[in-house]
Amino acid sequence: MKLQISRSSFVALVALALVSGLGVAHDYVPGAPQSRAVLLKGGDVYTVANGVMSGADVLFENGRISQVGVGLSATAQAEIVDVTGMRVYPGLILPLSGLGLIEIGAVRATNDLNEVGSVTPEVSAKIAYNPDSEVIPTIRSNGILVAQITPGGDLIAGRSDLMNLDGWTREDSGEKFNVGLHVDWPRVGIITAWWMDQTPDEQRKNNDIARKRLVEVFDKAKSYDELRRANPNAPVDQRWEAMRPVFHGELPLFISAGDYRQIEEAVEFAQDYGLHMVLVGGEDAWQVTELLTKNNIPVILNRTMGMPPSEDADYDQAFKMPKLLTDAGVKFCLSYGDGATWDSRNFPFQGGYAVANGLSENEALRAITLSVAEILGVENDLGSIEVGKKATIVVSRGDIMDIRTNDIVHAWIGGKKVDLNNRQKELYEKYRQKRAG
Repeated sequence: MKLQISRSSFVALVALALVSGLGVAHDYVPGAPQSRAVLLKGGDVYTVANGVMSGADVLFENGRISQVGVGLSATAQAEIVDVTGMRVYPGLILPLSGLGLIEIGAVRATNDLNEVGSVTPEVSAKIAYNPDSEVIPTIRSNGILVAQITPGGDLIAGRSDLMNLDGWTREDSGEKFNVGLHVDWPRVGIITAWWMDQTPDEQRKNNDIARKRLVEVFDKAKSYDELRRANPNAPVDQRWEAMRPVFHGELPLFISAGDYRQIEEAVEFAQDYGLHMVLVGGEDAWQVTELLTKNNIPVILNRTMGMPPSEDADYDQAFKMPKLLTDAGVKFCLSYGDGATWDSRNFPFQGGYAVANGLSENEALRAITLSVAEILGVENDLGSIEVGKKATIVVSRGDIMDIRTNDIVHAWIGGKKVDLNNRQKELYEKYRQKRAG
């Protein structure tokens, strides 16, 4: 008997095979908690907060940095790591990441970036986060040790969580839960590209509906918060309960907006509700710098390798954005774009592009470390090499922001030694030997 199979069934079987073969956990064991002091000797220490210390040492114990200086000594039981001629950096912090949420983008069963529905504030990225993702080791081997895991969505996507990239579970990976609530601001312009299947009038109507829907949701959530404060025994609605900290200044509102008109609307919206806003994307942020500085609104920029945001923009608009915001006094950090996964291994080189376009080396390094930590509210633990902070540290033979010399040889997360091996390195070594043989 000849077996017949429909096209849809065949696609499903292929997807299942991909999930079964590639969706398995990686083989690298997370580091054990630090059991003895570690002394990094003789490296160039890029503290970020206090400049570069040449030929210096870093001592860390019980997961935190205890001393930074020249000629430090340690007990006989300490592990001494010679990093002479190398560079010592704080671990890089990647904002707006889809790591652990997407394994294979084309296979729906491995993609947990978006929840069903356009208003899902109750969604928490940590619930879907997979610390065993095969993608994660490829990212941390480039010096990225912490990432903001961020849900996607059309209007109100949910809440992000900050994870270190070397944990057994989401609980021991967690650096900070409930970092912020994420909103995708409705469009204000009309798209005339060939792929747009809506007429200009339809687009205007839908944009207006989305803005009204956003206001309606926040009005309901605010009324719910007032009700719950007046009567703690009132019925609980998980959607509005998740939004309550936003109205108390305890949970920042991350608003994705690129067009300057979107940014102006978003800032006015945040002011009306008294919310702590973080601007995400901000392609036109350079046009509204006075508005941003006046209202103390930080910006998480999209990648500096981006295309011009409009046909009227300079060809190098994305490249020079960090320098423009720095000169205007706008607080910002760099990212690799919303929901980035495997390609975010190039995140360090965003800083390099910024340096090539006018930013100082320390300012660029700050934009991928300490500035990220400040915007995400973890600057007391991460982002710089200072006494008392977590020993989340990277050692590179070259410039971590230079694609030609970046060569990570050691990494620790909270004092735990990180295995820097990954699937790509293993394949490289396999086929290198084949060629040699």
